Order: sequence, then C-alpha cells, then structure tokens
Amino acid sequence: MAKLHLSFSSYFYSMQSVKHLIKEGEHQQQDFKFRIDDSKKIARTLAAFANSDGGRLLIGVKDNGKITGVDPTEEIHMIEAAVDMYCKPKLEFQSRVWQEDMKLVLEVSIEKSAKRPVLALDEEGKWKAYVRRKDHTLLANKILLSIWKMERFDQKRPEKIGEEETQLLNIITQNPQITLSKIYRLSTLEKSNIDRLLPLFICWDLVSMEINENGTFYEITKD
Repeated sequence: MAKLHLSFSSYFYSMQSVKHLIKEGEHQQQDFKFRIDDSKKIARTLAAFANSDGGRLLIGVKDNGKITGVDPTEEIHMIEAAVDMYCKPKLEFQSRVWQEDMKLVLEVSIEKSAKRPVLALDEEGKWKAYVRRKDHTLLANKILLSIWKMERFDQKRPEKIGEEETQLLNIITQNPQITLSKIYRLSTLEKSNIDRLLPLFICWDLVSMEINENGTFYEITKD
C-alpha cells in the first residue's frame, strides 16, 4: 500500500494558504473534489497529474470553491485504493489536512512521473494513459505515447531532412492547427511513417502539439 502522509499538525493552521490555492480555481495542476466516491475514476486524474506537470487535489471543496469539508481518513482510503489498485505503476503521494472551524480539507499532491506513461483503468477495465490539460483530464493519444517512449533516449536532430520529412513538414506549415486525420488525408505517406515522424518532429522541436478538450492539433513550432 502507498504510504500515508497525513499531516495532522496542519490542523488549526491558518486557512489563508489553502484559500489562496482555492482562489486559483481548477487548472492543469489543481482539481477540486467534493468527496471521492469512485477510486477507479479518481485514479485517472492522479495518473494525468503524474503524466503532465504533477498536481494536487483539494478534497472537501466544491467546483465553485466553497469549502464543505470531509472526513480525511475516509478519503485517504479511497486515494490509497486509487494509487495502489487502479494506477500502473503505483503512485506515491503526499497529503496535508487543513481546518477551517469544524471543516477539514484534504490536500493530496502527486509529482510528475519520471517514467511515463502512468496508466489507469478506464470504464471498460482497460489500462489507458491520461494527461492533464487546463482543468480537463484527457486521454493521451498514440503520438504522445510515442513521444514518451522516445524521451528515454537521445533523439538527435539530423543535419539534413529527407523528402518524406520535408513533405510532412510542408503539410503542417500550410495547415496551421491541423489534426492527425487531416494529415493522413493530405499526405501520400503511409500512416505508419507519419506516426513515426510526428513524434520525432516534436522531440526535435520542429512541430508543437496541442491537446485540449476539442482534440489534438499540430503546427510548426514558432521561433
């Protein structure tokens, strides 16, 4: 089981610090939860934090920022189940408890993983990778999965770019914010070649990839 890191010494500390966090709202590294009802579901958010820039949950806080409070012991059990049973590899976390009057807020922090991807079970019981973008937890696409694999090795940019690479870069240059499906349609290259080259372009900082709730888009990296 993941180690329990409850800091009960934080009780009776000023709530100014946690209120300052709440004022930030939900964003890429912060999410509010009224309470945890489903360990499998919250595991996707925790895995997404680990696959992105790390992040924290403030449990006992509504989406609108209102502090409602929770029983931290019960919530910790749900978090432990999430990181131990529904994340692969298992995640480590840190936690802190804050108090305002008689209301307790549990803060759970996840660091960015050095070994991505961290997988979580989806609704069909399949292991999937998720990322955090703004205040959304999104499914990672195959290009991002390839990038994570490439990150383990030094991907040196070649001195010269070949014909296939040039064709693909020209398509992206001429079609800003292009989707992968449109690249497939416009290119004469095999899909497998496109799937191989796009992650390389991103690792070489020639192409940028934007993932949001509307989809995934590619464009030439701006200087």
